[in-house]
Amino acid sequence: MIKGKKIIITGGAGFIGSTLVEELIENNQIIIYDDFRRDALTTKGLTSHPNIQIYKGDILDLSSLKEAMQGGQLVIHCAAIAGIDTVAKKPTETMRVNMIGTANVLEVAKDLPGLERLVDFSTSEVFGQSAFRAEESHDTNVGAVGEARWTYAISKLAGEHLTKAYHQEFDLPTVTVRPFNIYGPGQIGEGAMRIFIERALRNEDIQIHGDGNQIRAWCYVDDFINGLLQAMTQPRAIGESFNIGNARAVVTIYGLAQTVVRVLESGSTISFMDKNYADVELRVPSVTKAKELIDFQAKVDLEEGIRRTAAWYQETRDS
Repeated sequence: MIKGKKIIITGGAGFIGSTLVEELIENNQIIIYDDFRRDALTTKGLTSHPNIQIYKGDILDLSSLKEAMQGGQLVIHCAAIAGIDTVAKKPTETMRVNMIGTANVLEVAKDLPGLERLVDFSTSEVFGQSAFRAEESHDTNVGAVGEARWTYAISKLAGEHLTKAYHQEFDLPTVTVRPFNIYGPGQIGEGAMRIFIERALRNEDIQIHGDGNQIRAWCYVDDFINGLLQAMTQPRAIGESFNIGNARAVVTIYGLAQTVVRVLESGSTISFMDKNYADVELRVPSVTKAKELIDFQAKVDLEEGIRRTAAWYQETRDS
């Protein structure tokens, strides 16, 4: 258990960041640095907790970031532009925020005297359109220049390289995590699982982009947080990158929609619409390295994760 630490979380108002805050806030001092474009923190009632301090700022503002990060012992860098629709509309901002923002965090962290660990968030998108049992050491592969989807992937891949460079050149205690389709209570913004569950709860039509045969591995957020905590504390994690996902919860997008409807006993129908963007056809991780080095293993199966997530949305909607 992590106790008595000063923990900096950039992007801490988002889905995963706020879930991490829930896990750590009772026993640590939490500093949130976020522009609050997406805000799950307020929804979860965490903003007034006595152990939290909030800096509302831009990750590109180096001086403001430096002030917020002073005294940090653990730094978790979640802040990023993400989501295919957002990225497609703002590709230049995506590149600037994700690359320069990561550079800013690393540069400030380099001068923190008490830094114990810096965890940088990358993405499973670095494996490109098709990845089955993708290992951390496998070649990364992104699509054509100019295709909006890969703007995000290449910006996160650049952040990975920079994080690794700071470890090698300055002995910074860094770790990179690659999340694979994380879902669960509190998810905001874009995301098939959230959309499917919310529509199913309202018995509304569920629309699938394309023919629905795209394959994904879905990881419940509590499992991801457990892996993240291991990456934050295990000595063998330093200097490494890890796939964090659930290689057993694998299903097509159409199969996911069917599962959501069945598990929630929904009256929703499923329909299909044209897809006007590049998509990932197959994405399933190998988590062998994470199991061996940081003892990570996902435990929540797909149907249980859907039930837990739906219960949260139902409760939030009714409250």
